[in-house]
Amino acid sequence: MNIRMKNKFYAYIQNLQNQICAGLETVDGQTKFREDLWDRPEGGGGRTRVIENGAVFEKGGVNISAVHGKLPEAMQKMFNVGEADFFACGLSLVLHPKNPMVPTVHANWRYFEMYDDNGNVIQQWFGGGQDLTPYYLFEEDAVHFHQTCKTACDKHNPEFYPKYKKQCDAYFWNAHRNEARGIGGLFFDYCKATEGPSDSEQAKQMSMENWFNFVSEVGNSFLEAYVPIVERRKNLNYTPEQRTWQEIRRGRYVEFNLVHDKGTLFGLKTNGRIESILMSLPPHVQWVYDHHPEAGSEEEKLLKLLEKPKNWIAD
Repeated sequence: MNIRMKNKFYAYIQNLQNQICAGLETVDGQTKFREDLWDRPEGGGGRTRVIENGAVFEKGGVNISAVHGKLPEAMQKMFNVGEADFFACGLSLVLHPKNPMVPTVHANWRYFEMYDDNGNVIQQWFGGGQDLTPYYLFEEDAVHFHQTCKTACDKHNPEFYPKYKKQCDAYFWNAHRNEARGIGGLFFDYCKATEGPSDSEQAKQMSMENWFNFVSEVGNSFLEAYVPIVERRKNLNYTPEQRTWQEIRRGRYVEFNLVHDKGTLFGLKTNGRIESILMSLPPHVQWVYDHHPEAGSEEEKLLKLLEKPKNWIAD
């Protein structure tokens, strides 16, 4: 490669942040993202962009960061290594729409390097994914989101979509509630050179350049996966009771992020920027004691769906 992978991927996510924010501002039509630039004392920093109180998006953020320095103790334990230098960069986004007929969405694409005492790269990998959390189920929306994910995956390996869809269903599982956070999408991590989801010859041929091409393919598909759903649902009428249901379900989203999400917990334990970490939390949430939706209702239909992951794309 002419440039190091970390520079290539950081340039990519800077551009992707611009593209996604511009696309979302067009969809909202009323408000713009606010930008904060921040520095990490230990090394690096980021560019946080937040949208609030728009016509469509009640709150959302599209953040990028690139941090480096000594590997924090929590990460040393996670990777079972001693002291080392590292570099990590990524884009993370969460969007909480105002209308309960429009689903919440989350996405993340990241890259990590670790070095020896001479500055040589000794470990490097990609990770990321995108997932959808509806409050009311429209099956055509679920199929569209998953089909877009599958199309991006299939350009690189037909094994990727079923593998990473399954990993997404397993990761975004609220174990203490025994239910899924949403209807899933893709989740992949520790994507390294020569490694793939199986022993197939195609998987074995994945170089870091191949992984970059795959991750950027998924990142570039985000607006295509989400914006058509928003456009279909953003002007639908809804009742105060449906808004209350949305806020109750948002509570489950908060629970997952604070109890189970590895990225949130890592940020909280490693002196991350708290405003950027908690950007993912919605502004209006309810916890109603022992709440159960009416039998046979659309709300109950969603809960039953979340009891077991579903295959949205026919084999």
